Amino acid sequence: MHYFKDITGMKFGRLLVIKRLGAVKRGQELMWECQCDCGNKCIVKGSRLRNGTTRSCGCLKKELLAERARKRMLKHGGSKTRLYKIWTCMKNRCSCSSNTHFNCYGGRGIKVCNEWEDFEKFQLWAINNGYEENLTLDRIDNDGNYEPSNCRWVTRKEQSFNRRTNHIIEFNGKKRPLGQWAEIYGIHPRTIRTRLDHGWSVEKALTQPTQRKRNKEDQKGENSAED
Repeated sequence: MHYFKDITGMKFGRLLVIKRLGAVKRGQELMWECQCDCGNKCIVKGSRLRNGTTRSCGCLKKELLAERARKRMLKHGGSKTRLYKIWTCMKNRCSCSSNTHFNCYGGRGIKVCNEWEDFEKFQLWAINNGYEENLTLDRIDNDGNYEPSNCRWVTRKEQSFNRRTNHIIEFNGKKRPLGQWAEIYGIHPRTIRTRLDHGWSVEKALTQPTQRKRNKEDQKGENSAED
């Protein structure tokens, strides 16, 4: 008979073992479902739990990497990093009247919160809130200030959807920028805008296929019929 050690209820690092998965078979590596201290669940091999290879759902590694990045930037002062440039540009837009973008920021009353006047505090917030080299700083409320509760890191595409000049359209109880609706329904933004300017309803403007799209669908149907 093949025996195994039941580790249900035992804790390894941040992982609490909840239950064993699968049947016990000779030569088979046992898998265990675990609950991490951060709230996530994961499935881990018993051997990796016992030898300490896996100690969390992955959150521990992310925290260690973030801490290393933080120490690295603090060690070098951060002055040559992309994040420092973002911080400097943010402050200049809001406080320097000679800045080319001042009218859209400081000129509209948008400010940088007192906490973020200190680069190290802004840096710590950025690292702890998902900053990556390919992301940009975005204000959730375009009329709000630069502060932790109103900022996030997004891709350039996501940020473009949140511009103040975007045309916000409400459809089926949801409000989205025109560009997002265009992407969802596969219709060029200019086409949707033109339709609305000509008095089309929002539903028709978003859902009515263009002639080109109808031709493609018809061609696809013909090809399927031939097959």
